[in-house]
Amino acid sequence: MSNFTAKRTGILRRLARKFRREERGAILVEMTLITPLMIALSAGVFEFGTVIHRKLLIEAGLRDAARFMARCTEDFVNPDPATNYCVSTAQNIAKYGTPAVGTLRVADWGTDEPAVISTYDTANAVDPDTGLQDYRGTGATVSTIQVTTTYNYGATSLLSYIGIGPITITASQEERFVGY
Repeated sequence: MSNFTAKRTGILRRLARKFRREERGAILVEMTLITPLMIALSAGVFEFGTVIHRKLLIEAGLRDAARFMARCTEDFVNPDPATNYCVSTAQNIAKYGTPAVGTLRVADWGTDEPAVISTYDTANAVDPDTGLQDYRGTGATVSTIQVTTTYNYGATSLLSYIGIGPITITASQEERFVGY
């Protein structure tokens, strides 16, 4: 081994010993490893909170629309599809929070994701022991209003940047028709 190589090896050994004893840069190294993970975790928490908030807003809209439809008799008395006052008003209540078109409850809840309103009848059975019907009313059937929708979350979210497709939120609300 030449004298030059021996000097270089000695210098490298001294630097390695000094580096092993030095602790000032350890925190910097740890932070550069942990910071991206913490930022991703924090962004995920905010994204999850946004999804839950939008789901709650959509459910509140469907609940309001179902309550309105359960008390609106116009479409039941006059089932003319041309007028359809109750259905169109309930759809506006679900999406906008008001009977008329306005600002959407959820900013990107578009017209391609409508609030679908349907009705179905259930038999109003009579209890053989008491002679009372299960539901208050005089009819043999009970009409139920169902409002459903789907919402695709994720078009401009963090999820789209990491390659996860849109999350589809499906919600529904049912109310018994009571009229007003």
